[in-house]
Amino acid sequence: MFAVGLTGGIASGKTTISDLFAKHGVPVVDTDVISRKLLEPGELAFDQVCAHFGDRIVKSDGKIDRSRLREIVFNNRDEKSWLETMLHPLIFQRSHDAIANHSAAHYVLVVIPLLFETNFQSLVDRILVVDCPAEQQIERLIKRDHIDETLARKMLSQQLTNDERVARAHDIIDNRSADADLESQVESLHQLYLRKSTE
Repeated sequence: MFAVGLTGGIASGKTTISDLFAKHGVPVVDTDVISRKLLEPGELAFDQVCAHFGDRIVKSDGKIDRSRLREIVFNNRDEKSWLETMLHPLIFQRSHDAIANHSAAHYVLVVIPLLFETNFQSLVDRILVVDCPAEQQIERLIKRDHIDETLARKMLSQQLTNDERVARAHDIIDNRSADADLESQVESLHQLYLRKSTE
């Protein structure tokens, strides 16, 4: 099963790009979606997170307050490390299983925001990086998640830089400007991956 790993900094445009691949009929496995699912009531990770962090991260409806949890872990390195150590093996296994479920497809796009930071490279055959300026990411992040600039910069600082990701990429999508033609870039890469999947 040929798998392409799509990665990039937070708020760099990964969802927009994965949606464009999906329009070509490409199955998409998104590790953020898997992570959110693992934190829902009834999941093992939900119970572990609630036991560790306590009532301060549980909303009145019994679900995890993801905004509160994010605020805690991005301001406390030890708590962030605990959460990642618990979650990442579960996310890896769920992602592996989801990729295998699409064996009839030419290839699968696997969205992994922290691909390099989590060492998830073994899940994919090829790496596609979205290149986007840090200041643009911060602007989008503040608007999208309704957070302040201090938290946005702290979140960005705990990831690799765009240059570090680009240096490890097989392919790059340029999303550095508002008029970037993402559709044509995705079309070209889709044709490339169709060829690669048959080699």
